[in-house]
Amino acid sequence: MRRKEKEITNRNIIDEILNAAKVCRVAFTGEEGPYLIPLFFGYDGKCLYFHSAREGKKTEYIEAGGRACFEVERNVELITHETDGCAWSARFESVIGYGRIVPVTGSEEKEYGLNTIMEHYSGKKWRFDAKALEKTIVWRVEIESLTGKRSES
Repeated sequence: MRRKEKEITNRNIIDEILNAAKVCRVAFTGEEGPYLIPLFFGYDGKCLYFHSAREGKKTEYIEAGGRACFEVERNVELITHETDGCAWSARFESVIGYGRIVPVTGSEEKEYGLNTIMEHYSGKKWRFDAKALEKTIVWRVEIESLTGKRSES
């Protein structure tokens, strides 16, 4: 990171940001070039989880590359200036991570992944019927690296 004074190195704070974020943007690469999408997600302290249909662009990109870069943020606040456009800025905290994406297999593991997502938003565990589990792909991002950043100006 170029601006070391903005770097967050405390893993607990990085985890807090991941746990507080409402949307995770995930970038994939493929033959057509990069593909970036916002997703609902879950985080268990080691991995990110998200889901998809069995077919579609997201699934094609994941299966083609198997790697991803992701980003979340919290506490975003625009800083404006009445007369100087170059004085505009933002306060925020963000996390960028890289990892390998693998499909989650087996009903128990799928249910764990879906519950990780649902707990992130609802704060509770859910039960999923077999038909829902069968038609849904759950993906796990095995996180290899995380970087946190805090900008206060």
